[in-house]
Amino acid sequence: MLWFQGAIPAAIASAKRSGAVFVVFVAGDDEQSTQMAASWEDEKVTEASSNSFVAIKIDTKSEACLQFSQIYPVVCVPSSFFIGDSGIPLEVIAGSVSADELVTRIHKVRQMHSLKCETPVANGSQSESSVSTPSTSFEHNNTSENCQSQNGELCETPPTSLDTKSDSATGGESSGHTTLSQAPSGCSNQRPIEDLTVRVERLTKKLEERREEKRKEEEQREIKKEIERRKTGKEMLDYKRKQEEELTKRMLEERNREKAEDRAARERIKQQIALDRAERAARFAKTKEEVEAAKAAALLTKQAEMEIKRDSSTRERSTVARIQFRLPDGSSFTNQFPSDAPLEEARQFAAQTVGNTYGNFSLATMFPRREFTKEDYRKKLLDLELAPSASVVLLPAGRPAASMVHSSSGDFWTFLGTVLYPFLAIWRLISNFLFSNPPPAQTSVRASSEPSNLASSNNSEKREPVRKRVLEKRGEDFKKEGKIYRLRTQDDGEDENNTWNGNSTQQM
Repeated sequence: MLWFQGAIPAAIASAKRSGAVFVVFVAGDDEQSTQMAASWEDEKVTEASSNSFVAIKIDTKSEACLQFSQIYPVVCVPSSFFIGDSGIPLEVIAGSVSADELVTRIHKVRQMHSLKCETPVANGSQSESSVSTPSTSFEHNNTSENCQSQNGELCETPPTSLDTKSDSATGGESSGHTTLSQAPSGCSNQRPIEDLTVRVERLTKKLEERREEKRKEEEQREIKKEIERRKTGKEMLDYKRKQEEELTKRMLEERNREKAEDRAARERIKQQIALDRAERAARFAKTKEEVEAAKAAALLTKQAEMEIKRDSSTRERSTVARIQFRLPDGSSFTNQFPSDAPLEEARQFAAQTVGNTYGNFSLATMFPRREFTKEDYRKKLLDLELAPSASVVLLPAGRPAASMVHSSSGDFWTFLGTVLYPFLAIWRLISNFLFSNPPPAQTSVRASSEPSNLASSNNSEKREPVRKRVLEKRGEDFKKEGKIYRLRTQDDGEDENNTWNGNSTQQM
């Protein structure tokens, strides 16, 4: 079979130019399609369709088949369409048939096509008979209606009905010729046949629309791919960032571990050096180096004892509350109480110490500002945050009656003193100039200075042990070289007292 190698529009144009029948063979991948293709390739079929036929073969999955099915419904696969000049299918073969059957169908289609070419002459004679005799036109109309129904059924009926109609059409030569000759003429009279060029244009328009839809779908697909690609790229970046963070974290942990190991190694080396020095001091006890090493060991021991004492004092301070009582006149006194003692005990001690000087008084702290109530006096010093040390102020609540009378009459004497102050000043100047006796104010100043001297002496006595401890500690922390003090470290030793000159040369 000689298949047309061009597109469907080119095959239609070629069939119209040559006045041939347009044959469309729709094939698939199944076994029936293979058998039907073999029937078309048979030599008998090739000889029968050599003239007056333009055949084209299309695949069911191709775009050409989709376009063709929009005009001529493809009921089953495989299918063979024999289309005349007017675009009406002359014969439709559904399914697979043998080569002999296919040759018979081809001859029948050729006869139908030749009869269709003679229809103009028959149409003229039938129109004259229809004008003269109404009965003849009635029969002609019935025949045309039958033709229309037959053509519609050929386009949309199942394959079995198509084969039955094609077989019934070959019943007799005379009756078949009459029906076939009247059917095309009736179709052309009752229904205007759409031009093949219009169908081609419609098909081309649908093809363009389908291409536009495919292009839009491709754009949407590309957009989705781009979104997916960006999402994947973002996920990859996040994954890489997490990997880098984990790597950095592991590196920091490794570095910290190495630092800790180096620190521990240095500590072990220092301990080993200290042990070596102690062994060397024990080995050379009679020399000066032995004495200095012993001093260093004693210093280390003393430092350890001081650490122990400091720890013990810290523990003692946590059990003892040292409270400083500040009086309204600026003086103060200090006492120690157990940290679990109530505040009432401290108040009683202050009342015994002060006496009835300030009458009924209350206790308060300045930082933070807080005045203790009666409920606070039952609480422990530790609960009131007065341990290990605190400063408490005595706030007088009232004064004795005598002092109140004196204070009420003091306003008059204050006014009188203000008026007589210039005269008293002049009299005091004259008396100082004439008489050399010291004024009585010095005695009062001396009397008031005696308690302050006693308080300062008490404070200085308390500070003496502290000053001694500071001096002792200073001697341990500093090393004296003439009038210059330098810090003492653990690495200092009397065996490393060599001097150096300007060019970094050691002098023994």
